[in-house]
Amino acid sequence: MAARIRLFPSGKEVECAAGDTVLAALEKSGYALPNNCRAGACGECKVKVREGRFDQGMVLDMALSPEERAQGFGLMCMAKPLSEELVIEWGTADAQPRLFPPREHQLYVVADRLQRTPRIVELRLRPVGQPMRYWPGQYVMLGDARAGAPPRPYSIANAPRPDGEITLQVTRVDAGTTSRWVHEQLQPGSRVKLAGPYGTFIGDPSVDTPVLCMAAGSGLAPILSLAEAALRRGFKRPVTLLFSARTREDLYAAGLLEYWQAKHRSFTFRPTLTQDSGPGLHGRIPQLLPDLFKDLSGFSVFVAGAPGFVADCVEAAKRLGAQGPLIHTEGYFGQALAMTPPPARLMA
Repeated sequence: MAARIRLFPSGKEVECAAGDTVLAALEKSGYALPNNCRAGACGECKVKVREGRFDQGMVLDMALSPEERAQGFGLMCMAKPLSEELVIEWGTADAQPRLFPPREHQLYVVADRLQRTPRIVELRLRPVGQPMRYWPGQYVMLGDARAGAPPRPYSIANAPRPDGEITLQVTRVDAGTTSRWVHEQLQPGSRVKLAGPYGTFIGDPSVDTPVLCMAAGSGLAPILSLAEAALRRGFKRPVTLLFSARTREDLYAAGLLEYWQAKHRSFTFRPTLTQDSGPGLHGRIPQLLPDLFKDLSGFSVFVAGAPGFVADCVEAAKRLGAQGPLIHTEGYFGQALAMTPPPARLMA
């Protein structure tokens, strides 16, 4: 029996074919509900069902407790509608994704540390308690006031995973006390506390357009998270990632990006070097863009990096027709500037 899924509070409706899960129906309509295991084990796709009946299927109590079931929550990766209409809580009045409430003092352990470039270190953090729920593209606050390292924002560089591990890529800033603390003191086994998630660099998952991502330096982090999540859920529209680095030594994550390009026909990776020679593209992305794209009017555009890089890329994209509502930016400011997490957009 086909069913109708209504999103609250927007009232938008999604058709659910017979035999499909709610998650599958949402994805077919472009709504990228966070998910991971797709087997009722991780809890990432947990939402509240306001009206209607559904078959929850086999799920683990650690992913959906008896108390949560009694309150109307369900795991949409396994849930199949039994009534003609199912009303679920989703997003805001304009159907934008609902942000998860940020939490402070979340304890993590540094599970691994990788030196990605001479100035970028990657931390892989495992939660001691409940995993953080977040949207790809968001960031956390990391620091230790007792060590003289005030909390600073760092984008999460991976899509959500069942074990809750998150990856941060931190550029060393000579005048930045927190980045020096990360580079000089944090080692595997170190305990840290995070606050988050924060940020709205997530776009609108229901938009069905080609995607252009532009990144420089550790601005690649949120782009990696967004791209991984999109490819994992089977996003079919073309996705192009332009990554600017000074030298080949600064060109990190190239192996992973080349793997994505080999595995996913819709994904294209184009690195460019600004201070090095050899095969491939050379020069700054804003100057190269007109030769790579003739018209960006139908594209969703994501840009992350230093503020000057972001501003130049946005201006270049707009000259090629990119539309303001489809342009999403994340500017990385120097640590000398105070930064306060924005208030989360939560549905009442």
